[in-house]
Parts: sequence; structure tokens; C-alpha cells
Amino acid sequence: MRVPFAPASVAVVRTRLKKWMAEQGVARDRIEDARVIVSEMVANAVRHAQPLPDGSIAISWFVADRGLQISVTDGGSSTQPHKVDAPSSALAGRGLKIIESLAVEWWAERSRSRSTVHALLPTG
Repeated sequence: MRVPFAPASVAVVRTRLKKWMAEQGVARDRIEDARVIVSEMVANAVRHAQPLPDGSIAISWFVADRGLQISVTDGGSSTQPHKVDAPSSALAGRGLKIIESLAVEWWAERSRSRSTVHALLPTG
């Protein structure tokens, strides 16, 4: 799906993912973990990157062999996504640390014109 490059898109994506996962019969706690992860990924894209050429962010999710893969693609930035050691009381800087705590793994891919952050969540 594509959503506007805007903070308000976080809620739209979170709602659609929840509906899709519920239709797939995924357990509620896994749904909530996925919603937190996709929220952090979209918010990070809006905060730290540029939009895709059409002014959007692309989000996809699917069930892979090892679990649910969520991917967020934006127009890239001058830096590679990386985890920051922010204290739990910090108001920002904890997004990838949160993702890392809930996902089996996360990784980023970057080209000249875009970057994609992926997270893999267990479904069982």
C-alpha cells in the first residue's frame, strides 16, 4: 500500500495491518506487536527520510516462511537507519530499539533513490 508522506499515515497503516492480521487469524498479542513495529517504521521514515517521488511511502507485509515480514520504503536519506542507545525516558530515538525487541530481526536496504526497512515477526 502507499500512503502520504505524513505523520497521520501512521494511524492509517496501523489500522489496515490490524484488520488484515485479524482476518488471517493471527493472535492478538502478535497483532499488537506488529502494529507497534509498523508505527515505528512509518514514523521513522517521515521523521528521518524523504518521500518517494510521488510524495508517498510504500508499505508491504506478507507471511514468509519464518514469520510476518513488514517493509517500509521511502525516498531515502543521507544516513543509514541505525539503532541509538537512547534511555527509556527519552522522547525520541528508541524506534529501532523497540523494533529490535519485538522482531526476530530487522534490516535495511538502501539505494540512491530509496531505502527500505524490513522487520520479521514470529507469527506462532
